[in-house]
Amino acid sequence: MAATKIVVVGGGAGGLPLVTLLGRRLGKHGVADITLVDSNNIHVWKPRYHEVATGAIDADLDAVDYRGHARLNHYRFEPGTLSGLDSKAKEIRLAPVNDDQGQEVLPERSVAYDYLVLAIGSCSNDFNTPGVRDHALFLDSRQQADRFREKFLNACLHANHNNSPLSVAIVGGGATGVELAAEIHHAVSMLKLYGHEHLDRKQLNVHLIEAAPRILPALSERVSLAAHTRLEGLGVKVHTGTMVERAEPGTFVVKDGDNIEADLLVWAAGVKAPAVLGTLDDLERNRINQVVVEPTLQAVGQPNIFAIGDCAACTLPGAERPLPPRAQSAQQMAHYMARSFERLLVRDQPFRPFRYRDHGSLVSLSQYSSVGMLMGNLKGGNFFVEGWLARIMYISLYRLHQAALYGWPRTLMLLIAGRFNRLVRPRLKLH
Repeated sequence: MAATKIVVVGGGAGGLPLVTLLGRRLGKHGVADITLVDSNNIHVWKPRYHEVATGAIDADLDAVDYRGHARLNHYRFEPGTLSGLDSKAKEIRLAPVNDDQGQEVLPERSVAYDYLVLAIGSCSNDFNTPGVRDHALFLDSRQQADRFREKFLNACLHANHNNSPLSVAIVGGGATGVELAAEIHHAVSMLKLYGHEHLDRKQLNVHLIEAAPRILPALSERVSLAAHTRLEGLGVKVHTGTMVERAEPGTFVVKDGDNIEADLLVWAAGVKAPAVLGTLDDLERNRINQVVVEPTLQAVGQPNIFAIGDCAACTLPGAERPLPPRAQSAQQMAHYMARSFERLLVRDQPFRPFRYRDHGSLVSLSQYSSVGMLMGNLKGGNFFVEGWLARIMYISLYRLHQAALYGWPRTLMLLIAGRFNRLVRPRLKLH
């Protein structure tokens, strides 16, 4: 009997842990043939893109190579970008893969499946604001984070040479915007140690622009206030209740206020699923292209297709809103899917409804601090954390992600290797 074909599209915070677990539990024993499809060859944890963007981490050192990881964890890797779906034939189409010169490396292909899991994440939502796509930078991919770092370092070189101010304007007071604002301040202070004698945080102007009445609107007011206070302590100019009408070269034009000029414009507001999902007529989607799923994470009307993570609109029984687009949601869905497929294929048991447990949220303010709210086991047992304790807990989230991919022995070795690297490498990626 042929092994069941499980295809997972997207190797992010949900997709990569899922194929890892499926490979170890089912692929290793020939129960299932697992394939991961992703447009990149390596995985970098998306919550760290703001650190990649400022050079705080070297993504090449922290990245997971899909091919190498697939060999160790008993799944296949297929490079490509989802371009179509035929649910009747049970196959997906992948767009051609081209090199940097536009030469075709791989043609358009079809990949057959028995079960399909969509885990292609999300991207920023510019709400069709005029000029944003042309004049602002985004942090939705490793490539975009690298592009920001290149422009940021060049702007720092220019400011240092001319002994002039440096300004960055960030639209979006969610976790990405808040963390990037703090990380920029840390990067400038570090660059002063590497030949930028005239670059000073006193000449750095970082603007954080949020349309809502407060930053981190999805989190509690206490967390929001703590983050706001710490950002202003660093020198970040926080603009709340500020709506951006359009972007022009070097300027965000705001409604009913003064325009905000900057050397670098960044858009980190809003969330939507990738546009390709809007072209898949076999699936029910919501207004931001997310796939509407049942409590079992099965796409509505498609029992063989699942969606997890940011691209899934999952409203659990008793809830008023879909689950939030967070890494912890994607990770919990991945573990649920792995257990569900194991029950289905090994013990012939049906899928049970997914249960989500909110463990709280933590926001990093670079090396300066972290703030967040943890959810206790008792009703109403929420705990506010800040400072070094919150910082340690924030870092531990990434270590838990690594442990899910490598296991704890290898994760500890990576941690030790990272410490040795810091002895011989700059504290920032300078190129």
